[in-house]
Amino acid sequence: MSTFTFSPLLGWPVGGTIALVMLALAIVEVVRHTFGDAGDETMLSCVRRMLICLTVGAMALGPSMTVSTTSRAVNNTDVVMAVDVTGSMAVKDATYGSDELTTRLNAAKQAVDDVTKAYADSSFAAVRFGASGTLDVPLTPDAAAIRNWATTLVPEATSVSSGSSLDAPLDQLITTLNDMRTMHPDDAIVLYLITDGEQTSAQSRRTFSTLRHYINDAIVVGVGSTAGGKIPLIKDGASSDPSKSDDSSESSESSESSESGSAESKNSNAQQWVTDPNTGQPGISKMDETTLKNLADELGGSMVTTSAQNTMANGRSAEASKKWSVGVTAKQRTRTNPVVWPLAAIALILIAWEMGSTIAMSRRLL
Repeated sequence: MSTFTFSPLLGWPVGGTIALVMLALAIVEVVRHTFGDAGDETMLSCVRRMLICLTVGAMALGPSMTVSTTSRAVNNTDVVMAVDVTGSMAVKDATYGSDELTTRLNAAKQAVDDVTKAYADSSFAAVRFGASGTLDVPLTPDAAAIRNWATTLVPEATSVSSGSSLDAPLDQLITTLNDMRTMHPDDAIVLYLITDGEQTSAQSRRTFSTLRHYINDAIVVGVGSTAGGKIPLIKDGASSDPSKSDDSSESSESSESSESGSAESKNSNAQQWVTDPNTGQPGISKMDETTLKNLADELGGSMVTTSAQNTMANGRSAEASKKWSVGVTAKQRTRTNPVVWPLAAIALILIAWEMGSTIAMSRRLL
């Protein structure tokens, strides 16, 4: 269904101003001819000049037709996001685009946001992995769905973890990538593996080289720091961001101590850390650059570590497809098509007429 509307190409402030100025000039032209000294101007000339002003003003308002459609042009690039949500991703030692410290998982979320923006009109799938890998978002052209998914990610509860195993998503990725390659054999598939690279499981890690058969490129994104940090103890059912626990616990401690003055209430609200069974002290988790490089080599891709200076804003793969295909989506979208050319044609005719009349009048006056 098509409907008529106005959509100024230069925006409403500029387009509206131009339209108002043209309307004012048209009114001045009529008033001057009717009540002022029109000189040699004829009624036809007055009408012609008024119409020029009104036509230009109407063009500035951008007359358009809105059309509802379910078809969409999609770039033949499929981007798979695999994000680590193990307990170590709650460590607050990462930076992303600024010097402010944040959790590794928050840095991963920002990386997901930047990657989706780098692949305009592509398709995306999302996998999270901790103790196991899960396909949370099947392949979709809706980048907003991936960004919304990223905001819901929380670190895995400490009781669930039995040591970080980086090959946890491997089985799910094989299944997902195989299905994608079967359904879209000509698409370019790019895998983004976002993790701190920490492998603490006693079992040997399986190689990721089996994924090479399905992908065109892979980028391993490292979050965190080599200096590392303490791992927060995450309770079952936790849904909040552990990075806020320090501040919240401090404010809670301050409030409760001012009310009761009890040292026990302070201790009950203090941040708890995962302890190292060998030392009994809080364990330190570090981003493992060596493992990240090994993962990139196995995938036949590249490794990027995020920092205050380095983000994924320019993280688009050179292997991204340059081909497009038209598909049908369940979501109906509205497209606005400007219809300015009829007014432009009328304006050109009127202006040409005005110039011809001016030249003819000049010759008569010679």
